[in-house]
Amino acid sequence: MNTKPFITATLIGSMFASSVALAAGGPGYGKQDLILAEATETSSTDTDVEDESSLTEIETDDLKYMREEEKLARDVYLTMDQYWGQQTQVFARIALSEEDHTSTVDYLLEKFDVEDPVINDTIGVFTNEELQALYNELVAKGKTSFINALYVGALIEEKDMRDILAAINQTDERPIILAYSNLLDGSKSHLQAFVSVIEAQGLTYEAQILDPEEVELILEDESSLDDDDDED
Repeated sequence: MNTKPFITATLIGSMFASSVALAAGGPGYGKQDLILAEATETSSTDTDVEDESSLTEIETDDLKYMREEEKLARDVYLTMDQYWGQQTQVFARIALSEEDHTSTVDYLLEKFDVEDPVINDTIGVFTNEELQALYNELVAKGKTSFINALYVGALIEEKDMRDILAAINQTDERPIILAYSNLLDGSKSHLQAFVSVIEAQGLTYEAQILDPEEVELILEDESSLDDDDDED
């Protein structure tokens, strides 16, 4: 699927604006917030009990992948903090946010009766072989230098945004869209935080996965920038 038009439209459209009230990319948006959001549905929707088996195979696969992708981000950042925590707190802070994001997706798995792929929550252990290999690759690269570790963090956030936007484009389920929108805002804020630290080293950041114009839009948007993350 070619998601570029949707990605661009979402980055500059109303998705971030509409979800800003739900989250600013950090801890605090999870099960209770999703329940509250669903409670604001119209009465006709409220009387419609969701069929827990109604997800498509694509929606189910996306949820499982998203669960482990958020875990990957958390695990990489916790590992990088062990190596570079004396030079920056950005990895430790964002790892806390990613922990909340993994819980958000876990709630969706329970809600829609989807098997949790995280059968072992140990750092660096994944069911998905692709994500296992990616974790190993990114950690190995991040260990080599502080700058490489920061670029690893930025790459993860770009990848997350690409994958989240594709998943949003493949579901009509309101709870899933709300949760994915929260993850999207989080990744946007996290990318800004990593780039801020990179540029503080005298470097100019260039997009690694998303189109350069998309990354430029994200970095110029201050709507989700967390004061705690914008510098170190």
